[in-house]
Amino acid sequence: MNKNNTIGFVLIILVLLTFSWYNQPSAEEIAAQRKQDSVATAMRQKAEEAEKIADITKKAQALAEIQSDSTALFFQALSGQNRQVVLKNDKVELTLDTKGGVVKKAKVLGFKDRNEAKDVTLFEGNDQNLNFMLAGKTTNIITSDLYFTPTNMTDSTVTMTALAGNGGAVILDYKLGRDYMLHMSFRTQGLSGIFAPNCKEMDVVWNEKCRQQEKGFTFENRYATLTYKEKDGGTDYLSETSKKENEEIEEALDWVAFKNQFFSAVLISKDDFAANSRMTSIPQEKGSGYLKQYEAKMKTAFDPTGNKPTEFEMFIGPNDFRLLQDVEEESAFGKDLELQQLVYLGWPLFRIINRWFTLYVFDWLTGFGMNMGIVLIIITLLLKFITFPMVKKSYMSSAKMRVLKPKLEEATKQYDKPEDQMMKQQAMMALYSKYGVSPLSGCLPMLIQMPIWIAMFNFVPNAIQLRGESFLWINDLSTYDPIWEWNTNIWLIGDHLSLTCILFCVSNILYSMISMRQQKDQMVGQQAEQMKMMQWMMYLMPVMFFFMFNDYSAGLNFYYFISLFFSAAIMWTLRKTTNDEKLLAILEARYKENQNNPKKTSGLAARLEAMQKQAAEIQRQQRELQNRKK
Repeated sequence: MNKNNTIGFVLIILVLLTFSWYNQPSAEEIAAQRKQDSVATAMRQKAEEAEKIADITKKAQALAEIQSDSTALFFQALSGQNRQVVLKNDKVELTLDTKGGVVKKAKVLGFKDRNEAKDVTLFEGNDQNLNFMLAGKTTNIITSDLYFTPTNMTDSTVTMTALAGNGGAVILDYKLGRDYMLHMSFRTQGLSGIFAPNCKEMDVVWNEKCRQQEKGFTFENRYATLTYKEKDGGTDYLSETSKKENEEIEEALDWVAFKNQFFSAVLISKDDFAANSRMTSIPQEKGSGYLKQYEAKMKTAFDPTGNKPTEFEMFIGPNDFRLLQDVEEESAFGKDLELQQLVYLGWPLFRIINRWFTLYVFDWLTGFGMNMGIVLIIITLLLKFITFPMVKKSYMSSAKMRVLKPKLEEATKQYDKPEDQMMKQQAMMALYSKYGVSPLSGCLPMLIQMPIWIAMFNFVPNAIQLRGESFLWINDLSTYDPIWEWNTNIWLIGDHLSLTCILFCVSNILYSMISMRQQKDQMVGQQAEQMKMMQWMMYLMPVMFFFMFNDYSAGLNFYYFISLFFSAAIMWTLRKTTNDEKLLAILEARYKENQNNPKKTSGLAARLEAMQKQAAEIQRQQRELQNRKK
């Protein structure tokens, strides 16, 4: 930097310093400025305080307006102390909470729970909640927010009242019947002015975490369902295995049930639940202690004048078919509720078997005070006795085919080529017809037994009479009977081995062996070779059944074990008592009779014969066409 630049910078600094000194305020000016700042600060503070006061005033005015119109009318009922009121008879014990005014705990008496406690607690505390909601002009009345005062208390009755500031009230009346039915009515008093003129409905929101009540989580979960009955139709339910949220039900409903395998809580509306209710069922994890998370959002009729109460009934108890029929008669609504549909008896055909046979026999036998295991054995024997004539007829048909096997082989030995199989079948059918034998009769035992097997598959797991009943080594016929348990869940097997399931599978193998031997003895030519492939399939089925039924109830597996054991015993006895020589002589006599008096084939046999002839003709034409091409 040169000399001229240095002189220039110094002069600039001097000018700036001189200007700053000349323009600085005097002491009087500083004091005046400070005074002015203090006044501005004070004014700002006063303005902020005025704003706060105005805000508080507005809030107070708004609160006053709300209190004069809607739920704030219940400011007296928005605080209080929780009190419990117990309604009890010799069947159930229901605990109502003054907070919300509804049932918060339900115990079904006389049924042991899975931990051997003497009573079953269906729900308790926050596991279950029933909430009534009403739309006011500005806000809602929500009963779960209110504290109720109990009056008129006895062992079976109580009135819950939530007072409003204007002298009005929300009133819930309860009356417990002689067994499992709780009668409820909801009404308002002196509150018609807070509702909109078109208010004719109230919202009902009901939810519950369905507790696991039995030892077998997986098996019980199959029968835990949110079930409902349509007003003009039958019952239906949400999927028991998949998650369903806010499923819309288009029809009006008579009732909604939160159901597990052996117990249910059912909410019934006198004036129906309106169409378009929404239902939720969410399966819970094994080990959580719960089966499903249920929720039902519904609407029903409401009279804002309070002249007509909204009435409900709640069934809380066991899923016993006969009991549910009797409890329905206790209902004051005069509806065909069909509560017995909570006990699922299967599709129409199987339901008919269970409804009009199995139930009556079961009731008759249990009336003698027999052990449930003995009852299952007697039912099995009775069914075998009823079906024995048809089974014997079917067996004799198979036996006839067995003794005719040498003659069939001789008559069809020229048809060993693959392209001659249709002609071979025709020759066999012709010979069977001459001897008066129907090959279709051999299928009858399976056709007879399958509907009964499926009917019992639906009946036994739903029979609450088996719950907690022991027999031989089985501690509880309604759940699995482990001979070995472990803590780790193994794919397809689970965490245990069930002895009755093993016995069922072994008896299935025994029955399959006898059946296949009988079929093999009557088969000709390539049919016998094909049977070798079939027998592996038949042996594989019991293995598949083991993986399916290891979690199932011991009662069901025991019934199948006994049924198959007696079936095998009957087949073995018939085989040992059949004289093949005498049977063949009878067939030869019939053959001669048919030769002298030939009978025209009719019915199914005639149609099969016609189809075979048609197929044979088609094959013959195809062979001729192939020969021409060559």
